Amino acid sequence: MTARPAPHADPTRARLLDAAADTLREDGITGLSARHVAARAGVNQALIFYHFDTVAQLVDAACRAAVEASIRDYRDRFAAADTFADLLAVGRELHERERAAGNVAMMAQLMAGGQSNEQLAATARYCLARWNDELDDAVTRMLARSALAGLIDPAGLTELISAGFLGLELYEGVDPSSARHAMSTLEHLGDLIEIVDELPAVARRTLQTKMRRRRRPPRSAR
Repeated sequence: MTARPAPHADPTRARLLDAAADTLREDGITGLSARHVAARAGVNQALIFYHFDTVAQLVDAACRAAVEASIRDYRDRFAAADTFADLLAVGRELHERERAAGNVAMMAQLMAGGQSNEQLAATARYCLARWNDELDDAVTRMLARSALAGLIDPAGLTELISAGFLGLELYEGVDPSSARHAMSTLEHLGDLIEIVDELPAVARRTLQTKMRRRRRPPRSAR
């Protein structure tokens, strides 16, 4: 079932937000005309410009509302995750739900449109950043008590996990078998982190020393 934004005080505005999100999910960027969205909402298209000024602003508001609704539903699950395996399990469940809801298709359309439209790109960046904000809290918490603390940048790992899941979501649309294989490998990496934490103290210190010696600064810092 598609996650819906919290009820809005203005029912016309709410119908327009739902119609814009559903149009993007089902018809893609090409369906995002004022006439098409207004017809789907069952209102006069002039009301789009009354409430949002432009179709692009309506799309931005609709996507922001959709991502906030999904985050509300999963915030407690992220907070309750105690290990990377737990976090990846939540990610798998979230992936299945977002795909069924059409939100994966929505994100794919935003990213495709964002290649040539800066307004759509800005909307896509906002949606990605909101998920990263939620995920970063859990990743930072888990790394802080791990043998890898101080060796892996939490923000970078968050972005890697987020990009990995987004890539898998898009990959699944054309090659489901390979996407499942990649997801399984990502989960094995979560298991590896836990195994490292279970190593004897001497082995953990040796690993930490070797990793510090091999660490390379980010490209931007070179």
